[in-house]
Amino acid sequence: MENTILFPFAEYWWFYLGFTGFVLLMLALDLGVFHRKAHEVSFKEATIWSVVWITLALAFNGLFYYYIVDKFGTDTGTRLSLEFLTGYIVEKSLSVDNIFIFVMVFAYFAIPAKYQHRVLFYGIIGALIFRAIFIAAGSWLMQFHWVIYLFGAFLIVTGIKMMFAPEKEIEPEKNFLIRLFKRFIPVTSQLHEQKFFIRDNGKLFATPLFIALLFLELTDVIFAVDSVPAIFALTKEPMIVFTSNIFAILGLRAMYFMLAGAVDKFYLLKYGLSVVLVFVGLKMVWLNDAFGGKFPITYSLGFILGVIAISVFASLFFPKAAKMETLEN
Repeated sequence: MENTILFPFAEYWWFYLGFTGFVLLMLALDLGVFHRKAHEVSFKEATIWSVVWITLALAFNGLFYYYIVDKFGTDTGTRLSLEFLTGYIVEKSLSVDNIFIFVMVFAYFAIPAKYQHRVLFYGIIGALIFRAIFIAAGSWLMQFHWVIYLFGAFLIVTGIKMMFAPEKEIEPEKNFLIRLFKRFIPVTSQLHEQKFFIRDNGKLFATPLFIALLFLELTDVIFAVDSVPAIFALTKEPMIVFTSNIFAILGLRAMYFMLAGAVDKFYLLKYGLSVVLVFVGLKMVWLNDAFGGKFPITYSLGFILGVIAISVFASLFFPKAAKMETLEN
């Protein structure tokens, strides 16, 4: 039962269609109603939206659990609901890396706080599209057993590289695709309110706001290469991979506005995430086979939560030395 896909797309296409419609409705309400006018998102507003997205994810998981119990039994319902929860936590945690990028990109392009939500909104739409493509491709590739070991090895290497790689400055101007884009469409040197494009003397120009959006989209594609295989290590159900990924991405903007000012404090989270990636890679190449084909999801959830919690609390209890020196002076 555990190795069988219980929710194949051909049979549950109606669910994917309905879920996508729900996501589009929520996005329409977000931009068309709650953020129709450009404004700086306050910590209070971001916190409320974070609670909303997390509540929706947990409510969905609850309904998902009862549906599975009714159809396949309690044991399967418990296992799959825990797989969703674990996948959601992993994707949510890996999203913190995106927030680091958001902070640096907005600072690099000097994007005012009141326009950042607009950039992130369209960035999220692009991320949803790319994640859906990656998940569909991953679901197809996972049919071949050798791909499991390939993904696992990739995650282990990625986790080790993340642990030891030095921090680099963001330099969008050196990105090949952005330089290629500028060959076809010139870019203005100044912002024009919340516009991505303007026309000057009949000629089309992109604004720095659009270049910031383009760079964020490119970085999300890179992050998706890590995060999608990571969740396939936790579950073989494309429906769980898809929904947990989408819910994590939908809450990303609110999490950014909550943590943007304090994200640098969680400097040890990088090491925690690297350990998580190595762990899920080991699940694919070794642990699942060692435990009869499926490493217990309860062990996975406990380990991942423990590593992330330790890295967060350690960051707070042992702040960067530079910051300590600043306080002393």
